[in-house]
Amino acid sequence: MIDLLNLTFEELTAFVQGDLGQPPFRAKQLWKWLWGKRARAFADMSDLSLQLRSALEERAVITWPEIADTQTSKDGTVKFLLRLADGESVETVLIPSESREGKGRMTQCLSCQVGCVMGCTFCSTGCMGFTRNMSMSEILGQVLVAQDYLGDSPDNPRLRNLVFMGMGEPLLNLSEVMRALATLNSEPGLSFSPRRITVSTCGLEKGLEELGASGLAYLAVSLHAPNQDLRARLMPKAARWPLDALMRALRAYPLKTRERLTFEYLLLGGVNDSLSEAKELARLMAHVKGKLNLILYNPAEGAPYKAPEPETVLAFEKYLWGKNITATIRKSKGLDINAACGQLKAAKMGSASVCRDTSSGLLCAPGQDQKSPAPSPKAAPSSSDDKLKHYPENRPGIVIAE
Repeated sequence: MIDLLNLTFEELTAFVQGDLGQPPFRAKQLWKWLWGKRARAFADMSDLSLQLRSALEERAVITWPEIADTQTSKDGTVKFLLRLADGESVETVLIPSESREGKGRMTQCLSCQVGCVMGCTFCSTGCMGFTRNMSMSEILGQVLVAQDYLGDSPDNPRLRNLVFMGMGEPLLNLSEVMRALATLNSEPGLSFSPRRITVSTCGLEKGLEELGASGLAYLAVSLHAPNQDLRARLMPKAARWPLDALMRALRAYPLKTRERLTFEYLLLGGVNDSLSEAKELARLMAHVKGKLNLILYNPAEGAPYKAPEPETVLAFEKYLWGKNITATIRKSKGLDINAACGQLKAAKMGSASVCRDTSSGLLCAPGQDQKSPAPSPKAAPSSSDDKLKHYPENRPGIVIAE
């Protein structure tokens, strides 16, 4: 049986013509039912002939992930544990925000692998190890579940942004991620423009050029260290590609008009948050077109790192602004649920206690609306009170901009 959600439009057209003997326009109708109307049964596809619907029942399936658990935060963050067809499970998160006009909208954090091979020392998912890559249908099934949960329609879409910042490293599942991105960009289907999709990577050489050349999404890079030695301690596998080589590649990365790279920097108390590291970070970013998200580490019991002190964070940010680096302290959401990447699955597995860390709160934030220009670094915020009120409690959570 063919899972239709695992076919690109070109593959679906070939199936409809070659296997079913139907004209190409039937593929367009079917595509709209699958992705535009979120049909889960062939019987609902009313503009297809009974004969075609019968043939589809015999040869194809439409497989959505099953919602195994849902947790809703008092701030509106919603986390799903999804069960895949083979019994494996992954997480996806809906994160609320408001547009400049005050209209509510959602960003979805997507997983692309079951587990992760990268083993970053601050990440819950890395504690679980790697099981397998996710297929295109499993990746996009998360979006269908979210849209269905929100009751989205083409006239009133609440789900506006997608970030590949959940479980897994996208560049290690590049073929399926690229197929998913192409389908996300398609019309009349999911119809997400590239500026509303962000792919986050630990910074791997393989696949970076192909992703950039595609123009299908914006890029975010998990940096977390301003020098090679510290990066090797925090992200040993990602650091196999030397930091100076990564930055050279990023300086050459193709960017659209008004587009900038996003760098994610998790502040770990006493590890990477001193003024010395801020100075190194400013030098590192001086010649790349990018903006910096500063993320506050929120340790759980037994975690190997501690939270940064508020005064240290303010001094770190202030120094970067003084060097004309656009740096934004991100606000935590989902603090009252297992919202950080990997936490809910770890809790269900009963493995949270053996992980080195269950609390990174990474990353799940596209930052500002990509359509708008980034804020000017000319006047950095200076009020400690204004900044401190945005600091999360000392608990794990998901990070997102206001």
